[in-house]
Amino acid sequence: MGRETKPHRLEPVARRIRRDILASTAKAGSGHPSSSLSAVELTTALLFDGHFRTDLRHPRYRNNDRLIFSKGHAAPLLYALYVAAGTVARRELMRLRSRTSMLEGHPMPEFPYTEVPTGSLGQGLSAGIGIALSARMDRLPFRTYVLLGDSEMAEGSIWEAIQFAAYERLDNLTAILDVNRLGQRGLTMVGHNCALFARRVESFGWKTIIVDGHDLRAISAAYRTARAIKGTPTMIIAKTIKGRGVPFIENRNGWHGKPLFGRDLARALKELGPINEGHRMPIARPRTAKPLLLAKKPVAAVAYQKADMISTRQAIGAALTRLAPKYPNLIVLDGEVENSTYTALFHTKYPKRFIETYIAEQNMAGIAGGLASRGKLPAAATFAAFLSRAHDQIRMAQFAGTHQVFIGTHAGVSIGQDGASQMGLEDLTMFRSLEGSTVLYPADAVSAEKLTDRALSAKGIVYLRAGRNTAPILYANSTPFTVGGSITHRSSRNDKATIVAAGVTLNEALKAAEELQKRRVNVRVIDCYSIKPIDAATLKKAARQTKHLVVVEDHRPEGGLADAVRSGLGSLAGTVTSLAVHGIPHSATPAQLLHAHRIDAAAIISTLKKII
Repeated sequence: MGRETKPHRLEPVARRIRRDILASTAKAGSGHPSSSLSAVELTTALLFDGHFRTDLRHPRYRNNDRLIFSKGHAAPLLYALYVAAGTVARRELMRLRSRTSMLEGHPMPEFPYTEVPTGSLGQGLSAGIGIALSARMDRLPFRTYVLLGDSEMAEGSIWEAIQFAAYERLDNLTAILDVNRLGQRGLTMVGHNCALFARRVESFGWKTIIVDGHDLRAISAAYRTARAIKGTPTMIIAKTIKGRGVPFIENRNGWHGKPLFGRDLARALKELGPINEGHRMPIARPRTAKPLLLAKKPVAAVAYQKADMISTRQAIGAALTRLAPKYPNLIVLDGEVENSTYTALFHTKYPKRFIETYIAEQNMAGIAGGLASRGKLPAAATFAAFLSRAHDQIRMAQFAGTHQVFIGTHAGVSIGQDGASQMGLEDLTMFRSLEGSTVLYPADAVSAEKLTDRALSAKGIVYLRAGRNTAPILYANSTPFTVGGSITHRSSRNDKATIVAAGVTLNEALKAAEELQKRRVNVRVIDCYSIKPIDAATLKKAARQTKHLVVVEDHRPEGGLADAVRSGLGSLAGTVTSLAVHGIPHSATPAQLLHAHRIDAAAIISTLKKII
């Protein structure tokens, strides 16, 4: 007879973690115990068998290894791990999902060991890439681990990330795939076919290690192997059992997101056996290394000539390049359109601070979130229309509380002949809806340069909107621009109405005002370059003094500039007439499209004639 294998020293810890998962979700009355139970050994071995290195007292310490729960619904497991580590009190765990607890239903930044907010599946690996890239940039030795669920492997963003991580040869990144076979409503596409997952992931250039996801020794050996692999990322593919440790729910459908109560809970706890409360489980200390830090340096002033004709997209690209020494943590990302967004200017001068993410906007936004979590200042650029693909990643970024800048070029029908598929007409709505966001829309090169600086010095999610076509210089290089500000171009005591515009429509508004003045009709013109926050005081003053506000925008009427103006006006919102893009645009010249959608000077004049 062969010798029996001695129980692994961490088995009692795994039992204790399982108990805490079951007890906390039962007390909360909700949660995902079965999804948490399947990954207990995977994470217990990582944290407590010497692989994961962190300073528990300082969760943001630069040399700490990073762990992302991309399968964020396994949050009860994440919290239970830190109870075992001694940094979260068990009484706090028993307040899971309560209004005043930091332990929310899915990981959020209030919990200090959350790297990025997760819960919308398919996003954690992209964030992990951003963190791994930051380690490379700063020459720091920490590793990034991402726990994935097999259900989220159906998300396209996961495969964008898998492809990109291999391309970047991120050997400081380890993904941990919990293959527990069951999703929310039944079998996953792949089930327990770990070999199929391995073939797919390896085809992108990763190394894979298939393990029994409940064998602590095998899992620990897999982490050692992953750490030794150079030149490519590694995925540990673990066959696990959903509900592991509770025999009557193990591998059984119908238990997703369902805590155990009463007799079921008592039975489950009995099945676990005796629990040794034990002592705080130690975690290995991080390696020490100093990051490669760039010094902040002064930059040249804005210097445009009055005769220049420059697009705002070009000016933003120039501004990023000019301002790079002022913001040494600035990293520019682009979705394979750098010759159109003009981020190529930055790429040429600062290649080590530029990330080409190719046409994978979800991955680009996710990487930006990971970079921001490590103190970088990401500025991610693509066509405004294509940022809508990354709406969910950007939506999740608002919860992180980090500073991220998104640049959308080729906005509106004014891009011309490329047609409707290329025209960002919903982007203002998307970014205005984010909590604490800033939305800026320059009309000329000077304002584009100045507002890029404001975007980089702001907080939270910032959106810079840019047009495609060249535009005249409207402002002196010394003109100040502020978040929440506006500029009034024409104003008199006899103004019969006010035209409010931003971006490309400001030039149309100025043309209309000039033509009306020839007819002895005075109108005020406001450049509402800060759409959120909006200059409510100036708008209210204009509404009271001129009685009528005509808001003209190269955007859909829903959620755009006019809606922002109305929100700022409050009880004076009834003074607003909106000129915006209706219908489906067709390929045509910019001038033809502005005219067809009634947002050009002629339409403004026609509208004002009817109003005044």
